Amino acid sequence: SLSAAQLVKQETETFKMNQLVNADSPEGEKQHQQDINLEESGSNTDEELKRKKRREKTKDHSDGSKLKGHKTNKPCEACGKCFTECSCLTNDIRKNRGEKPVLCVLCGKGFPWQSNLNIHMRVHTGDKPFSCPTCAKEFSLRGHLSRHIRTHTGEKPYHCKVCNKSFGSGSNLAGHMKTHTGEKPFSCPTCAKGFSTKGHLNIHIRTHTGEKPYPCKMCEKKFSDGCHLVCHMRTHTGEKPFSCPTCKKCFSTKDNMNMHIRTHTGKKPYKCKVCDKSFTSTSDRITHMRTHTGEKPYHCKVCDKSFTSSSNRIRHMKTHTGEKPFSCLTCAKGVC
Repeated sequence: SLSAAQLVKQETETFKMNQLVNADSPEGEKQHQQDINLEESGSNTDEELKRKKRREKTKDHSDGSKLKGHKTNKPCEACGKCFTECSCLTNDIRKNRGEKPVLCVLCGKGFPWQSNLNIHMRVHTGDKPFSCPTCAKEFSLRGHLSRHIRTHTGEKPYHCKVCNKSFGSGSNLAGHMKTHTGEKPFSCPTCAKGFSTKGHLNIHIRTHTGEKPYPCKMCEKKFSDGCHLVCHMRTHTGEKPFSCPTCKKCFSTKDNMNMHIRTHTGKKPYKCKVCDKSFTSTSDRITHMRTHTGEKPYHCKVCDKSFTSSSNRIRHMKTHTGEKPFSCLTCAKGVC
């Protein structure tokens, strides 16, 4: 069987041979003279060039009949599909074979086409030619810019057919669909925990490695997830973009707002599996579960006491420092 390169070479030679045959024919000679007259008259405009190219594409390849493009009528060896153009056939062959002949000279990664490599090179050069007209944030891909713009417009064109949720990108919808199917195709190589998306797996792996690649530029804190860094930055800027629809109280994260909204609705969706108690947040349920297990993961660095929650340890630490930030409004006595 012929390789993709051999197929392309064979079709190119056939195409050139037919061009020579047509040039010797009366019709070909007539067309050649028209092209010469066009050039001599000085009217060889862009539009005329386009017409000339169209004529070349529809020249007779065998029996005088005009064909659209360079017809091959050759089937793909892998899938059996027939294509009218050599380029389409070559594209399909490379796709089915997984061929990636174009290599990056910096990292050795392979790509099926030069255009794919050109986009990849932006990873090395840091080139980000697409900028947001609203916030001026820059992106290496037009698709990433389009997805980002929806964070400003609120547009969510990708709808789940199972529930009423909508998403700003197709990849987010695909990840969401796995919550309905229960599919978790990505597993942690360390603890075998499964995840519905590769992004969630990568974030989880950092809990094992301790890697925190997202540093805050204003303080020394680092984060394992870019979203956590974004939320943290709001502690510096004071930004609180999420407001309660009932009391208009503002919050720095959507999760904090949703948890607050439950104080209005009384909803407690997180139930303890041991007793009948319910909680407004999953973190409150985790803390409560330690009353059943006896786990106390927060240790005082001064004495040997341990606590079920970080807030209890912080309160305890003030007994060592003597700090009393809260004072009685009546007698002004300070309390921890």
